[in-house]
Amino acid sequence: MNGIIIIDKPPYMTSAQVVTQVKRILKVKKVGHTGTLDPFATGVLICCINKATRLAQFLMYGKKRYEGTLRLGIRTDTQDLTGQVISTEPELGITAQDVRVAFRSFLEVKCQTPPAYSALKHHGVPLYRLARRGTPVQKPPRRISIYEFEVLDINLPDVRFQVCCSAGTYVRTLCADIGEALGCGAHLVRLCRTESGRFGLNEAISLDALEKLAETGRISEHMIPMNHALRGMPSIIANGEFVQKVQHGHPVTQEKVAAVAKETCPWIKVTDTQGNLVAVLSSSKKNGVYPYACVFSPEIVNQTQSVCFNPSGTTLC
Repeated sequence: MNGIIIIDKPPYMTSAQVVTQVKRILKVKKVGHTGTLDPFATGVLICCINKATRLAQFLMYGKKRYEGTLRLGIRTDTQDLTGQVISTEPELGITAQDVRVAFRSFLEVKCQTPPAYSALKHHGVPLYRLARRGTPVQKPPRRISIYEFEVLDINLPDVRFQVCCSAGTYVRTLCADIGEALGCGAHLVRLCRTESGRFGLNEAISLDALEKLAETGRISEHMIPMNHALRGMPSIIANGEFVQKVQHGHPVTQEKVAAVAKETCPWIKVTDTQGNLVAVLSSSKKNGVYPYACVFSPEIVNQTQSVCFNPSGTTLC
């Protein structure tokens, strides 16, 4: 049981609690996720099972898409509905057009100051713990990208929106900053992650549904194999001899690797002829070889048949 499962995270459960439930349901020892959702948030949570936990490093940096609702006129210490109210503005004095203009201006935002209530760590301690102790720590701004930021509906004081952003972007901070730009303050009251990397909510399954599948032995229906989990990554198909070389850590220098290396992707996946993931290589040569990012033991390694070109990847013999 090695692969990924997309969970539709329920509200008011931490991402770590979801991982614990997936472990229990699947009866496996290793499960990890690829990007924390706040407890009140819902939506796509990628869970990596067993050997697939090593794929998290390749899955957690993709674009994220969210749909949410912000409420103007109220500031909270956590920038969302779970925090303490620190100020209110009874009269907003703004129009729907003001809101739309403010949203468009945030497409130019290139950095963001992380909130004091977050899972980022300071000397090994999560910031939210320090903030709750009354000793908040402010981390320096860091670079983010806002690819899309669209108003879906305005029913003041609430604004429903959709945002596509880089990993590491705090949507509640975006909402709070929009409130400041409008001069009335704001906080996030609802958030659903609809996409994470190349995985969408349409592929997600609830914990209850996962438990029912486990009871009937049908987990494979929602388990995405490791090879297919690395969607969009340039691929190479290797025959049995090359698979064995990879498993023994032999240097990879073949020119056919260069044929699929892309500047837009820092990695290349190597699979055997049965579609099992064998390794992930760096697409940048160092000292004449392609460094290993990680190596796996495929289900079938003793293949001797000839290999033909497959449109999904370049054959490496």
